[in-house]
Amino acid sequence: MAAADPARPRAPERTGKAAVLVAAGILLSRIFGLIRQRFLGHYLGLGDAADAFHAAFKIPNVLQNLFGEGVLSASFIPVYARLLAEGDDREADHVAGAIAALLAVTTAVIVLVGVLATPWLIDVIAYGFSGAKRELTIQLVRIFFPGAGVLVLSAWCLGVLNSHRRFFISYTAPIAWNLAIIGTLIAFGRRLAPESLAIAAAWGSLGGSVLQLLVQLPTVLTLLDHFRPTLNATSAYVRAVLRNFGPVFVGRGVVQISGYVDVVLASVLPTGAVAGLTTAQTLGILPVSLFGMSVSAAELPAMSSALGDESEIGAFLRTRLDAGLRRIAFLVVPSAVAFLALGDVLAAALFQTGRFTRADSVYVWGILAGSAVGLLASTLGRLYSSAYYALRDTKTPLWFALVRVVLTTGLGAAAALVLPRALSLDLKWGAAGLTASAGIAAWVEFTLLRRTLNRRIGRTGLSAAFLAKLWGSALVAAAAAWGVKLGLGVGHPILLAIAALVPYGVVYFALTMWLAIPEARTVLETGLRRR
Repeated sequence: MAAADPARPRAPERTGKAAVLVAAGILLSRIFGLIRQRFLGHYLGLGDAADAFHAAFKIPNVLQNLFGEGVLSASFIPVYARLLAEGDDREADHVAGAIAALLAVTTAVIVLVGVLATPWLIDVIAYGFSGAKRELTIQLVRIFFPGAGVLVLSAWCLGVLNSHRRFFISYTAPIAWNLAIIGTLIAFGRRLAPESLAIAAAWGSLGGSVLQLLVQLPTVLTLLDHFRPTLNATSAYVRAVLRNFGPVFVGRGVVQISGYVDVVLASVLPTGAVAGLTTAQTLGILPVSLFGMSVSAAELPAMSSALGDESEIGAFLRTRLDAGLRRIAFLVVPSAVAFLALGDVLAAALFQTGRFTRADSVYVWGILAGSAVGLLASTLGRLYSSAYYALRDTKTPLWFALVRVVLTTGLGAAAALVLPRALSLDLKWGAAGLTASAGIAAWVEFTLLRRTLNRRIGRTGLSAAFLAKLWGSALVAAAAAWGVKLGLGVGHPILLAIAALVPYGVVYFALTMWLAIPEARTVLETGLRRR
């Protein structure tokens, strides 16, 4: 076994700071993502060009999702982080080089096939599109596909950086991608028709993908002293990554099916459904990324580095899980309530400009309210999945993901196509049924993940009393914000959002402090230290 290089960074034992760095990086990235979406809404609205753009982006994005961050976090990081913890830097670098080369070759082949098969993919994923709308979507997909391939390599960089506890740069790198799209929209937004602008923005996305990779690559190369790309997969550790990769790949694949089912169903709904769904998801994913992903990403390398016998590792994981679950729930519960009660305020403040109208804000609110149903389950489930991956168990989350997809598909079809007619609603509101049904399925998956892991390592989870305090505090805060909202009436979207959301946050934190919830004090002290 190679001796540890003292010049190489080593993982600290505590992950609280790491989670803050991840959250900060994600926050900055998501802010720019929201700005990007605001510009898209301003110039494209929720019309045909917007539907085509968002549907086109979704199709090649499967490549990034299948081979990107989630899969690498589950398969690559546990093996790579363990080698770093044991001081075997040379073997760790060999594993990194082999995975990089294999990813590059595989994604290049898939990109080529995807570009050639684009018309067929459109007919499958967005079969509700026809005529000029379909042709525009085909053009856009062929531009997006190479960019998705580049983003897979960017995800490999993230895996290396996270294992070395370099969290901030890996999660701020997407800012470069967002800036490229925003810059393109600003440069051409007033000169091009929506259809031509959508094509220009797609080219901006491709350029941004390259920039996102280049931002991370120099730091990655300085961390890998013995890095050499190779297709040699004879190493036991490389084979371990590939063995882990298979179940996670399939698991991510079935989850992607669920996402594409949403697009398929939305494509047969009235114009604006696809764009509205994507816009709501841009906002809805924010707490998942900020609070669920930040904690899970910071914890995975630490949990994967745990050494000792089965009981010691189990006790370590229980401690990590319970603390992480409390941190996530403290911030996600008020997020879910805000989506339900103040979704129109949030959507208007972020997106209501240009071709994006007040009616569009209300529509996005309905879809966002549906996503609130499973918000807590989705975020907590991420941490439980990380615990399985730390135990080198990638098959159990796969089976539960399959259950989730089956439920999402069945419930989604009923909620999107049948329920609106049964309730005599405009069919466009079927998009809200899609997000709500996905939330129900997320709760089923979360329950299965928790119960199965508890049988393996001992009891974990949140107490009913703790959750009751959080939900009660959030509902009281929402009532106060509603009072402000009704009192002010319709005004400037941004000013109304400030007037309603500030008291919402203040009341929530005041109540949780009064109820002696430790996480409230921790969040407050962290904020004060950073001032």
